[in-house]
Amino acid sequence: MTNSLLAPARIGTFDLPNRLVMAPLTRNRANADGVPSDLMVRHYADRASAGLIIAEGTTPNAVGQTYPNIPGIHTDAQEAGWRRVTDAVRARGGRMVLQLQHGGRNGHPDTSGHVPLAPSALALPEDVETPSGPQPAPVPREMTAEDIRTTVADFAAAARRAVAAGFEGVEVHGANGQLLQQFLAENTNHRTDAYGGGPEQRIRFAVEVVRAVAAAVGPGRTGLRISPGVSVNGMDEGDTYAIYRALVRELAHDGLAYLHIVYADRDPELFAELRRIWPGTLIGNPVLTREDVAADGGLRKGERLHAAGADLIALGRGFLANPDLVERLRAGAPLNLVRDKYLMYTGGATGYNDYPTLAQAAVSTRVAA
Repeated sequence: MTNSLLAPARIGTFDLPNRLVMAPLTRNRANADGVPSDLMVRHYADRASAGLIIAEGTTPNAVGQTYPNIPGIHTDAQEAGWRRVTDAVRARGGRMVLQLQHGGRNGHPDTSGHVPLAPSALALPEDVETPSGPQPAPVPREMTAEDIRTTVADFAAAARRAVAAGFEGVEVHGANGQLLQQFLAENTNHRTDAYGGGPEQRIRFAVEVVRAVAAAVGPGRTGLRISPGVSVNGMDEGDTYAIYRALVRELAHDGLAYLHIVYADRDPELFAELRRIWPGTLIGNPVLTREDVAADGGLRKGERLHAAGADLIALGRGFLANPDLVERLRAGAPLNLVRDKYLMYTGGATGYNDYPTLAQAAVSTRVAA
């Protein structure tokens, strides 16, 4: 392994010991009321050697909840629960930011108690998970101007709670078919007001959310995640290049902590253009196959993306299966593989907190011998 991803870095208002980022991973391990569980305290603390942990998508209000057992950050109990997590990570020398995720149309009344809100009254064209199992996605209610103002304010309030809970900052989730990307995409935004139409109008909601969060906690504590061209959750952006050129240009000089691009190596030309536009820290999340993870945890692809201009590299499954991923990569040690994709979302410790570190594996080997 080269030393490039092990070198220290500064991002926004905080320093990192290395350039390997634990990507946000929704794993449905929170309690039913959105309070982080004991499982989550251990999970994140075990991975504190990451240069930065981006905690999983966390809802800024009740209506924004996507799936069952997703954490929130809009009640006192949720804030206190996250404080337990950040205290445990900090005790092991780690740093965390919290991803703020509003699901928009990707929710269900049986889960959140609310009819989902979205840019337009267009249902997700697939089932959604609910406490009783998969159900057809409901038609969301088109957001009014007041809904938009309230939602922007909820993001800002959630960011303040996150910092109060001990996070270094927050990441606004504008990717993977969640609410912000629903405003960006042609097929989910049919509005005729100031938030719909061409790219310059469709980026308006995302810009307002990011700037409200930055005003609440400081731009140096605020990041943004985007996923240009990714079709997760029924997305079809239409004019991807125009959307993201406009969005990144608009925010380029706001002094944000970072821009996080999902699957940044899927479209090298667009990535290179956004890198030229963005003057600050850029996190790249590469496309990884199971074979990539098995070979080196995604290291080689990460290093290529780093050479292409990403300052930091975000890895997901590598950190899920290897609590001590940084140490394993530094030592050139073999990696654990994700055993069963289904176990990622089933609740409980299995497939979540039962992946051994190198030290634990060595002890098990000696005991077996």
